[in-house]
Amino acid sequence: MPAIDPEDLAPRPAKPAPRLLDPMSVDELEAYIAEMEAEIARVRAAIEAKRGHRNAAEAFFRR
Repeated sequence: MPAIDPEDLAPRPAKPAPRLLDPMSVDELEAYIAEMEAEIARVRAAIEAKRGHRNAAEAFFRR
């Protein structure tokens, strides 16, 4: 039987509530979009790095 990872037992953090957009000005909305686009770019870079690591490991063990 595999050991249980303590992280599997910890409660998962709740998703943050979406921001209320109605009270935001156009400038604030544009800044919010820029923040989200920067976060998307950061996540995409992390995905590519992980794919690179996986591909390198697969190539290593394929030999």
